[in-house]
Amino acid sequence: MRNLTLMTDLYQLTMMNGYYKDNSHEDIMVFDIFFRNNPSKGGYTLICGIDEIIDYIENLHLTQEDIEYLHSLDIFDEGFLDYLKNFRFTGEIYAVEQGSVMFPYEPILRVKAKAIEAQFIETAMLCILNFQSLIATKASRICQVAKDDIVMEFGLRRAQGPDAGIYGAKAAIVGGCQGTSNVLAGKMFDVPVMGTHAHSWIQKFDSELEAFRSYARTYPTKTILLIDTYDTLASGLPNAITVFREMRQKGYEPLGVRIDSGDLEYLSKEVRQRLDEAGFPNVKITASNDLDEYTLMDLKLQGAKIDSWGIGTRLITSSDCPSLGGVYKLAAVLKNGEYEPKIKISESPEKITNPGYKQVVRIYNKNNDKAEADLIMMDGEKIDTSKPLTIFHPIYTWKVRTYKDYYIKELLQPLFIDGKCVREKKTVKEYREYAFKEKASLWPQYLRLSNPEPYKVDLSQELYDVKHKLIKEKRNSKEEQ
Repeated sequence: MRNLTLMTDLYQLTMMNGYYKDNSHEDIMVFDIFFRNNPSKGGYTLICGIDEIIDYIENLHLTQEDIEYLHSLDIFDEGFLDYLKNFRFTGEIYAVEQGSVMFPYEPILRVKAKAIEAQFIETAMLCILNFQSLIATKASRICQVAKDDIVMEFGLRRAQGPDAGIYGAKAAIVGGCQGTSNVLAGKMFDVPVMGTHAHSWIQKFDSELEAFRSYARTYPTKTILLIDTYDTLASGLPNAITVFREMRQKGYEPLGVRIDSGDLEYLSKEVRQRLDEAGFPNVKITASNDLDEYTLMDLKLQGAKIDSWGIGTRLITSSDCPSLGGVYKLAAVLKNGEYEPKIKISESPEKITNPGYKQVVRIYNKNNDKAEADLIMMDGEKIDTSKPLTIFHPIYTWKVRTYKDYYIKELLQPLFIDGKCVREKKTVKEYREYAFKEKASLWPQYLRLSNPEPYKVDLSQELYDVKHKLIKEKRNSKEEQ
């Protein structure tokens, strides 16, 4: 396992050095990770990367070579560098389950640790969560449109580096894809690998027909032929049908054809009709070529006869929304056994943080198990589910709603306690199933690709009061200055 300990921003280390010199490096601080906007202007975000955070935290240590490099920068105290020689994470992390559906401003991960530890892990955790959650969400949107069709992740060659290719493939599976072309990801995460041949296979032979025959001989039970190398309808499809008939005479049935260029709507209809007329109604049609959820939607609305989809560039790069923008903000400091809430004030209301040591609760309808709203609250607050629960909009406070037949679920669950991981990892396939269940709990209006209804995320009365008390105090302090 790679040591990613120095995969951090320099300012984390300069602050840590400052805490050490100030003798406050072991003060307990609480940070939240959250995001302000869903990707692609959608209605939800699918969280992914929790397992990689476990790996990162468990392997957190600095080697002698790391210490020597930091020493060479000539900006850190010798005592601080000495302290780092035995650096480990000893704090607490609570997080949602991988595959959870989450919404803007609610904590998806909460850290409570010594200042020097809590500060250090910010950058790497954001890097992991931001990217994988972005790709998982993109995959989820694509698979939502594809419905029961097979969706394959084909993005490795267009990924922005090896790690993006590997962990993007994993995130795409969590988001709903059935398989990936990435063999290393298939091995690492025990997920299906999919793929057949490229245009170069066809071009290498003297004729397209010879190339098809060779491939069918090599893979008689898994024959899928790429038919758009020269001319899909005039050459590729007739040659494929010829080979399919020869295979049938030998007792084999072909699986499919793939189209990677041209007018996919028109070509798929023509290919489907001609395959059916030739006696191959069970041969599936796969399409690829710079696809995303929007092109899939258009093709389906136009009645394209496509059974499975290979999605590459626009999935692995989330081309219409290349970053998630999750942030890591201080929420509280532990003083004399009490959490002292901290807040960031901004001229932009959406950048004012929610203070305190918090929990996120999801409210479900007892009659249909649908998620109705989320409530961000102080960790010690209790909800009596035998009584009606009234919540209000955190900005438009006159907007209230009362729930009677409901149950709740606390979303932040222990991940690390006293520096030890306390959560068992699941398989990527299990996280995929969990993500499907999470999405199934949402009403359709929250799942729309465009202009979704905003999901309700409210603050408890106690948290609301603390937040506005702090805002008032900071404003009064500014006026006095």
